[in-house]
Amino acid sequence: MKKLIKKLIRTFLVILTIGILVTLFIGHHIYKEAIAQTPLRVAVENEIKKTEYVPYNELNKNFVNAVVAVEDKRYFERKGFDWIAFTRAIYHNIFYTAREGGSTIGQQVAKNLYFIATHRTIAHKVAEVFIMYDLEKEYSKEDIMALYANMNYYGDGLWGINRASYGYFNHSNKECTLAQCAMLAGIPNAPAIYQLSTGYDKAKVRQEHVLDCMYRNNMITEEQYSLAKNENVLSKQE
Repeated sequence: MKKLIKKLIRTFLVILTIGILVTLFIGHHIYKEAIAQTPLRVAVENEIKKTEYVPYNELNKNFVNAVVAVEDKRYFERKGFDWIAFTRAIYHNIFYTAREGGSTIGQQVAKNLYFIATHRTIAHKVAEVFIMYDLEKEYSKEDIMALYANMNYYGDGLWGINRASYGYFNHSNKECTLAQCAMLAGIPNAPAIYQLSTGYDKAKVRQEHVLDCMYRNNMITEEQYSLAKNENVLSKQE
């Protein structure tokens, strides 16, 4: 019986290894095809040329911190793929039946640049990792963060942080309150659910989660957390 179990384990490991290698090969092929069709710098420059593009130095610091806290807390310290977040996501998904993503901000930018309209497979996620490494070679963390903010969909027909800030709050992202920044940072996770016209209550729950992440990562004080949580963000419209 023990020999049979060992044999089954060896067989499983062989099949798993082959599956991983095949997925890596296919992912690398998808990556090479995508880059060949649209070189990375061309894809990025096409985004930056958009008239409503907001550079990093015009983003609200609270918004940047909110995004980092909820999406990729080691973003500015880490280079490359976040194996810690990836492993943690798998652990939570398996043992706590919680849906937790393992994608870094760089991977999400790669997805938006090349695979936003594609039915994404595991191989596509591998391709995103290859593109992410190219992004980090060519651009600073600040530039990639700006790309992330400007490429995201924030619900209610609002693409990019500029339109989202004006569309929801009638002022620039730079002028947003902490509460508004946390709200905006949470929406791209599921825009159809969190858009403020139809999902304000759910967006509020998401916003409180973002604020909690900021507090636990020492980005805001307990008083700031409490005030932002209780703020009616829509009442701040001018």
